[in-house]
Amino acid sequence: MKTFSATTALAAWIAACSALPCFALDPTPGQVRGPFYPNSALDERDANLAQVAGRAALGTPLTVRGRVLTRGGAPVAGAQVELWQADAQGRYHHPADDSPATPDPGFQGWGETVTGPQGHYEFRTILPVPYSGRAPHLHFLVRAAGRPEFVTQMYVAGNAENEGDFLYSRLSAAERARLTVRPNKGIASFDIVLP
Repeated sequence: MKTFSATTALAAWIAACSALPCFALDPTPGQVRGPFYPNSALDERDANLAQVAGRAALGTPLTVRGRVLTRGGAPVAGAQVELWQADAQGRYHHPADDSPATPDPGFQGWGETVTGPQGHYEFRTILPVPYSGRAPHLHFLVRAAGRPEFVTQMYVAGNAENEGDFLYSRLSAAERARLTVRPNKGIASFDIVLP
């Protein structure tokens, strides 16, 4: 008869954890797509929202980078990541946006990229600004093979409008922490953990 010791159990656990993650990441909270998801063809389809046809966007430059991960911490390679947001005047490049502001011709408003082998993505854009009823935010949509489409939003720490935002204010403290970034030297890190 074989005996099962604590040492054997520990060795088995270490072996299992070296092959697979032994923890689960909290998923990024899903959020609504919103009414201004791009519905028309754009002249440029890339990950640089801050420049169109050589013309720079108005606003504060921001690089947003991160990884798309599974709850087990594995990178999701080959995922399509889309980002869209309002321009520096708080206007979306969308026909349903009835803001009186003139759209910024140097701002693309929407971008897309594909994650690399380690799940990395990166966008060049501008620091989001508030507009009527909403805190500064960026929208993300992720499409990955074998998974349902995932939509979320990223918020910026320290904005007075965060507490009054009807979506942000409904989040728990833990959910807010997973959706809120604090840019440093023009870079915001935002990992997306798929549910």
